Amino acid sequence: MSISIRILLSGYFPELTEDQLEKYERMAELYREWNEKINVISRKDMEHIGEHHILHSLGIAKVIQFPAQAHVLDVGTGGGLPGLPLAVMFPEVKFHLVDSIGKKIHVVQEIARELHLQNVTATHTRAEQVREKFDFVVSRAVTRLANFYPWVMNSFKKEAIPHKGIYYLKGGDLEEEIAESGLITKVYDLKDYFTEEFFETKKVVVVPMP
Repeated sequence: MSISIRILLSGYFPELTEDQLEKYERMAELYREWNEKINVISRKDMEHIGEHHILHSLGIAKVIQFPAQAHVLDVGTGGGLPGLPLAVMFPEVKFHLVDSIGKKIHVVQEIARELHLQNVTATHTRAEQVREKFDFVVSRAVTRLANFYPWVMNSFKKEAIPHKGIYYLKGGDLEEEIAESGLITKVYDLKDYFTEEFFETKKVVVVPMP
């Protein structure tokens, strides 16, 4: 039996409120329900929804505390990861989740509605077609950095804001991929924050934006 989501998350984020913990528990239930209809998460991975998906998404919260009223774009969100877990963590921050697959965005919209997440919008579109500008971009292993960066490089507001940039969840050895991208990055190992074996090779790649 895997550890409960409540115990897992409150151990790493003791500041979470009762309401937030309840939302994460309900989020996991909703993913299980929706996954029976639409495969948004690998079926064999559903028993690890807390660790492999919700906690993994919150790895970004270990390296950046989004300021209140910031605008965050989640590109290629799939079923809402990392955007939905981050939206629960940061209720004062506005999240816009986009994906090119309509049925996945439908799931995101329904989960956000069920959880009463007023700070989430979700749109069936591609990142390059989003006209709005943002303070931060997040994503989870959508493609190689060299492909990803051109999609979002024009998505940022002009205003200076501390730590503005891309926060990209990736796994494995990224040296060659980062070199190929030609981008200046800072890489955080999630094993420095989470003890589960799953995080041994997982990272947050930060691309600062001027």
